[in-house]
Amino acid sequence: MDPAAGRLRQPFTAATARARVRLLLDSGAAPPPRTVVDDALLVVTELVTNAVRHGGGLAGFDARLDGDVLTVSVTDVSPALPHIVPRSDPAAPGGFGWPLIQRLSRQVTVTPTAGGKTIVVVLGAGRRA
Repeated sequence: MDPAAGRLRQPFTAATARARVRLLLDSGAAPPPRTVVDDALLVVTELVTNAVRHGGGLAGFDARLDGDVLTVSVTDVSPALPHIVPRSDPAAPGGFGWPLIQRLSRQVTVTPTAGGKTIVVVLGAGRRA
């Protein structure tokens, strides 16, 4: 697989990110089970959507598969760190993305950058993810 295949190219949407990650996961020696793929695609969707909705816009995207480990990196233009919004109304929409990302990922790192922040998540991409 082309190492640049997961990198950001415009126009870029959550659907484009999902397609790139799905292609990456399908390129491995043994594609992971559907539940693993579904979890990875959900995390990618939430990361990209949050960058657009709350982070001032998507500035970078990268996805890499190394054996049974998928690493996804999303950069946005806001210096504000992700946080969980207190939910006073359980029926109100939204507020589930960041907790889902944390729960489904093996590791989550948020690094401030000169123009915003980069969030890197590590996910299992094998049979025993």
